Amino acid sequence: MDLKRRQPIGVELVKRGIVNEEDIQKALDYQRQHPNTKIGDCLYELEACDPYVLITTIGEILGEKGILLSKNSVKINVEEYISLDIAKKNKAIPFEIENGKIKVCFANTVNRKSIETIRLLLLNKGLIMDSYITFEKEIVQILKSLEGKANTDIRGSGITVINLVDSIIKTGIEKRASDIHIEPMATAVRVRYRIDGELFTAANLDKEKQQQIIGRLKAISNMHQEKQEAQDGRILLYEDYNIRVSSQPNVYGEKFVLRLLKKNENIKNIFDLGYYGEEEEFKKSVNKKNSITIVAAPTGEGKTTSLYSIIDSLNKPEINITTIEDPVEIRIPGLNQIEIDNRTTFAGALRTVLRQDPDIILVGEIRDRETAEIAIQAGQTGHYVLSTIHTIDSIEVINRLRKIGISDYDISSTLATIISQRLIRRICPKCKKEREFTKEEKEIITNILEKNGEKIDLKDIKTFDSSGCDYCNGTGFYDRIGIFEILNMTEPLKELIISGASSMEIRRKALEEQYRPLIVDGIMKVIKGETTLEELNKKLLVF
Repeated sequence: MDLKRRQPIGVELVKRGIVNEEDIQKALDYQRQHPNTKIGDCLYELEACDPYVLITTIGEILGEKGILLSKNSVKINVEEYISLDIAKKNKAIPFEIENGKIKVCFANTVNRKSIETIRLLLLNKGLIMDSYITFEKEIVQILKSLEGKANTDIRGSGITVINLVDSIIKTGIEKRASDIHIEPMATAVRVRYRIDGELFTAANLDKEKQQQIIGRLKAISNMHQEKQEAQDGRILLYEDYNIRVSSQPNVYGEKFVLRLLKKNENIKNIFDLGYYGEEEEFKKSVNKKNSITIVAAPTGEGKTTSLYSIIDSLNKPEINITTIEDPVEIRIPGLNQIEIDNRTTFAGALRTVLRQDPDIILVGEIRDRETAEIAIQAGQTGHYVLSTIHTIDSIEVINRLRKIGISDYDISSTLATIISQRLIRRICPKCKKEREFTKEEKEIITNILEKNGEKIDLKDIKTFDSSGCDYCNGTGFYDRIGIFEILNMTEPLKELIISGASSMEIRRKALEEQYRPLIVDGIMKVIKGETTLEELNKKLLVF
């Protein structure tokens, strides 16, 4: 019902036989006397046709759901969801909640600015908006009737940029987002949240607010306002969170990514993360002096979380543990934690740490030959070293170390355990439903297990699907679980490495020695009903 579209709507209404040309002419005459009134509202005021037929037809033309809203239609307390001043400014009324969605009626759904403002405010309260359209007169009358009940503590008129940015961040926190993306686009500013590893679009904000949003983000993250180049900052305004901020110019402006790191977060037990096997075997694998344990995975697959879990299990008053991290994501009592900055490197910090009488050293990441060589040296001189590296699986860690210049002798003599992992979404426990495996699913599972020397009878085993609910925001998944593979360096494997054996030869021998690849652990978690084949396929290309 936007003014610019009055003629097309009028023509379309005539074509559909809702009104005639004479009615449209009368409406245009009325509009000249009331210039801020849309053509549909003019026809409504003139009682040109049945109001229900009129609004539902206009809704169809605009691709919206048209309804006749009345005071009796409002079945909720509007002010519990948006303040009256915001409702007035955006000519919007929340009127009903059903199945985790809140129904909101607008006087003008062509105004995307109003739509996205209200959508974001409601998302901040954990609600998904379902939009409707009605006549402006009804919106105004309902809002007037609510004024008598208005809360006297109204905080200004409309949402400021300060409140908008605050709302974006608080929504991310409440939605368990790991990252918030604020991205200038050609005609809008897109806000996306990464939740359980998946990116979801939350809102498209008015392009006119772009510079104000950027200015506010720079101000609270201690960045230079005048610089139009990549910067790093930190937001410390939220009590339980340390928010890392990264800006990067693109063709439409400066994009911001906010990494939400919770302070003093409880460290999970490694088995709660999805690690398989017995606790005694785990302790033997990750508590060896004169050696290195490496956790391997691509970026964002939970390597640091696993390292913290391992370190926490080893943390005792009689042991001196030092960590070198970029950044320190969780502060653990009893540890000496060093944060890398612009003047420090992993290699430089590691040299200093070796003079601090450590028993266990955690090196956040092996990025280059220098760091790898010092870590190996530390492992060879009585220390236990833990670190991470970016590879696709455990076997490829050996190749990666070879490529950055570490000798086969040093690898075989120092490397003790390699843990590779991925994070996959866990089926929502609230809406999961049991079902039979399909014939195709059984074939996929059987073939994968047989290729890796495993066998299981699927006859009486069922799987699970999830339909989506309020708890999981309709996604069908809640939280993530790790899938793991553990490669313990046995004497036969060390002999193969020192002889320069290929990855294929090492893998073949490892499979003979109880090495279970990532894909097998993933299949086992599908069989247990913790995730789905589709989720597993996203990470490991099962089929």
